Amino acid sequence: MFDNDLYVEHQNERFRPFHPISGPIPLHRYRKFKKSKAEQRADRIEQLAAKINLPIAALTGEQWVTLLAADSSNPIPMQPFEPALPRDICYPTIVAAKLAIAAELAMPLAKLSERDRQFIKNLLIETLERSAVLIKIRGYFRNQKQGGHEHAGRSD
Repeated sequence: MFDNDLYVEHQNERFRPFHPISGPIPLHRYRKFKKSKAEQRADRIEQLAAKINLPIAALTGEQWVTLLAADSSNPIPMQPFEPALPRDICYPTIVAAKLAIAAELAMPLAKLSERDRQFIKNLLIETLERSAVLIKIRGYFRNQKQGGHEHAGRSD
């Protein structure tokens, strides 16, 4: 009657005493199980949907829901996106373009003459399109070496 320990018996073996974690649970009460991260996220989404009056069907994907602005007399201001070129067509930044040029020339840009660095700077201000930059760089540096006769790929 006053024993708080719990033993487990299996195949006539008695296993260690298990002590209670906390006090007894009062009658007509229960302990809530801790929610997982996914359950907490689902609850937050459900609360947000209720706050913006979005039907649950729109969240579950069971049916298509057309959303209308609350006040259709005032149109929502829109600004179209600028047409963006894919990343493989243009260099994302001037620094990325300079790194690619240095790799193409197989030498750091700091070792180039001031005139060559100015040419690269002006070219990158003009365009960041990958193919245009590489064509102009190759042409500039090939023509600079005695008409291009000493370039490794040329057999003139």
